[in-house]
Amino acid sequence: MKPRIAVLGCGYWGSNHIRTLKALGALHAVSDANRARAEGFASEQDCLAIEPDRLFERNDIDAIVMALPPQFHADTAVRAVESGKDVLVEKPIALTVADAERAVKAAKDNGRVFMVGHVLRFHPAFETLKALIDNGELGEVRYIHSHRLGLGKFHTENDALWDLAPHDLSMILAITGTEPIEVRGEGAALLDNLSDFAHLHMRFPNGLRSHLFASRLNPYRERRLTVVGTKAMAVFDDVEPWERKLAVYRHAVWQDSGQWAFTANEPAYVPVGEGMPLTRELAHFMQCIETRAEPRTDGEEAIRVLRILTAGTVIHTGSSA
Repeated sequence: MKPRIAVLGCGYWGSNHIRTLKALGALHAVSDANRARAEGFASEQDCLAIEPDRLFERNDIDAIVMALPPQFHADTAVRAVESGKDVLVEKPIALTVADAERAVKAAKDNGRVFMVGHVLRFHPAFETLKALIDNGELGEVRYIHSHRLGLGKFHTENDALWDLAPHDLSMILAITGTEPIEVRGEGAALLDNLSDFAHLHMRFPNGLRSHLFASRLNPYRERRLTVVGTKAMAVFDDVEPWERKLAVYRHAVWQDSGQWAFTANEPAYVPVGEGMPLTRELAHFMQCIETRAEPRTDGEEAIRVLRILTAGTVIHTGSSA
C-alpha cells in the first residue's frame, strides 16, 4: 500500500506538492492555516482537509510534506516526527543551524525519515552531469560556478541567498563530496535590509573553488551550473529545452614555447531523459518511507547547506548596502 501523505502549507510550492502527490496516488490530506484554501484544494483533489493542529494526531497519515514559511519548519518538523510521522521539509528547513540540528536529531531519535526539498538533485540533467563527473569524463573538477537569477519571489524573513541558493549549494556539495573550508559572502540590499543580490565564494579542501550568484532583482531568468574540469567543461542550463539542457565543451588549453594556446570546440549536447524533478523527488520520498532508506537529500545535507548560508550571509542595517 502506498504511504498516506499530507501536505501542510497550501501556498505556491505546497500546491505543486499537492498536485504531484495526487498524480502519484499518495495524497491523503491537505492542511493550511487558511481553512478555506485547504478546503478548496481538498475539493479539487478529492482528499481530506484537516486543521493543522489535528494533523499530528491522525493515525491515517504516514508522512507530512511541509511547505511553510521557513521560520515555522523546525518546530513543526519536531512535532511531526515526535508524532510518528516521516517528513519532507521544503528548503530552507530552518533559519538557524541550531534549529535545523534540533529537527534532524528529533527525527533520528524517533526513527523517522527526514528529507529536505532540494529538488534539483532529482533533475535528470543533474543526475546525468553527476554521472559524467563520477566517470571521469571532465577530468579533475577544479571550479564550479552557478547563477540563479530572476525577478522575485520576495520574502520578509529570508533574502535572495536563503531563498535561491540552497538548490545550487546542494548540487555543489553533491559534486565536491565535502564542505568548503572557507566561505565568503557579499550582498546588496535595494528594497529593504535583506540582500536582493548575493554572491558566495567557496574554497574546498582539495583546492577546488566555487562561486554562486543569486538575485531576485534581475530582468531575465538564468538557471545555470557550470563545472570546469581538467579534461572538459559542462553546463547544466535549466532554461534551455530538454535537448540542450546539458552541454559538454571539450576545450583544450596548453603551453607552446612559453605561450598559452587553446582550442575552443562547439558544445556536445548530452541526451537527457525527460522527467519532472518534483515527481522524482516525491517518488524517492515515498520509496524511503516504504524501505526506511536514508534519503538522497537527508537532514545532514540540509545542515551543511545551512552552515554555508549562515557563513555567507551579509547583514544590512540600512535600507541599502
